[in-house]
Amino acid sequence: MAVSIAADIARTADGVPLKQKLRSVERMRQLKAVGLVLPLFLFIVISFVVPIADMLLNAIHDPEDIGAELPQTIEALRGWNGQNIPDEAAFAAIVSDLQQAQKNKTVARIGKRLNYEMPGIQSKVIATGRKAAKLEAGPYKEALVAIDPIWGQRDVWTVIKRSSSPWTSFYMLGAVDLRRNSENALERIPADRAIYGTVFLRTMGISLTVTLVTLLLGFPVAYLLATLPTKTSNLLMILVLLPFWTSLLVRTTAWFVLLQDNGVINDTLQFLQLTDHPLRLIFSRFGTIVALTHIQLPFTLLPIFSVMKTIPPSHVRAARSLGAGPFYAFWRVYFPQTIPGIAAGCLLTFIISLGFFITPALVGGPTDQMVSGFVATAMNTENNWGKASALGTILLGATLILYFVYNRLVGIDKMKFG
Repeated sequence: MAVSIAADIARTADGVPLKQKLRSVERMRQLKAVGLVLPLFLFIVISFVVPIADMLLNAIHDPEDIGAELPQTIEALRGWNGQNIPDEAAFAAIVSDLQQAQKNKTVARIGKRLNYEMPGIQSKVIATGRKAAKLEAGPYKEALVAIDPIWGQRDVWTVIKRSSSPWTSFYMLGAVDLRRNSENALERIPADRAIYGTVFLRTMGISLTVTLVTLLLGFPVAYLLATLPTKTSNLLMILVLLPFWTSLLVRTTAWFVLLQDNGVINDTLQFLQLTDHPLRLIFSRFGTIVALTHIQLPFTLLPIFSVMKTIPPSHVRAARSLGAGPFYAFWRVYFPQTIPGIAAGCLLTFIISLGFFITPALVGGPTDQMVSGFVATAMNTENNWGKASALGTILLGATLILYFVYNRLVGIDKMKFG
């Protein structure tokens, strides 16, 4: 019986069961497919996933924690309840740590980290480090307070204890204008120092405005290109793509020349007697939006055009033949089919606009700088990668939330027009 079943199994010419051979061939095909995709996958991981993961890590990791510089102080503060000024043991410990840090020339690093949370304290820590190196005997509490009264404040010791961990919420809280007080409770940063909430709202507002303007300008042009004969639309498409032939910096510099007080636009307006004085076009919100709109217009137009080209003209003709007017046929039949292109183009423009730095820096004023400018300052000027990462993380989170909400709204609109 077993011999009969074995004889009925289909085999290949070399005697291998056919099912086994098929599984082997399928496995090889899958391995080849993985081999073809693997380089692209590794490129995405290395150039996209790893930097984002590193940014998220830097937003909560404190590379400048002072635990290694003040080990005795941190140990002495472990049992401190934070209600009063620490006892003599903590003062003796910080004097010993500062003396060692003075020898290692790392006092400035301690002051720099404390200065993040208490602006102005860095110079006091450095001065204390120099004078503490000469202290030979206690009592150290009175000696440190005599060097600088700041050591008699509870807030300083709270910050020292909080700064001893390699993990911190300081950067993330600072990116949304929050901080922890001496009681370790959350509170808002004073209004005269709170800037990032306004910066994020400004960035979102500018990006949204640019997106809406490019949609209003790009939709009619995309419709024209989609309905014209192919030969004519291809010629006009060259004009749409023309900005891509020059660099972003060159286009922004060109707008800088056009928008300045003695630029082409102001000279033309005064020549036509439309105004008797130069308008404030450069270093303004208007100049920023105009320059960004010029740069982003193709990114909104092209996805809309690509979708419009796939819509058969017979759909509108059929609606007209059934009695629909021109506007009704367009709004109820043609426009709903363009929503995927509108969603893709607007989302692409909005996300790209969020990260612009060069254009606002050149043609915008002090009140037109976006988040990217503050990220660049944190990295290049302050060398504060924690702050830069926190700002980028908040912007990434806000973008993902808006993307989710936008997708939901687009889905609702599709159902409504459907």
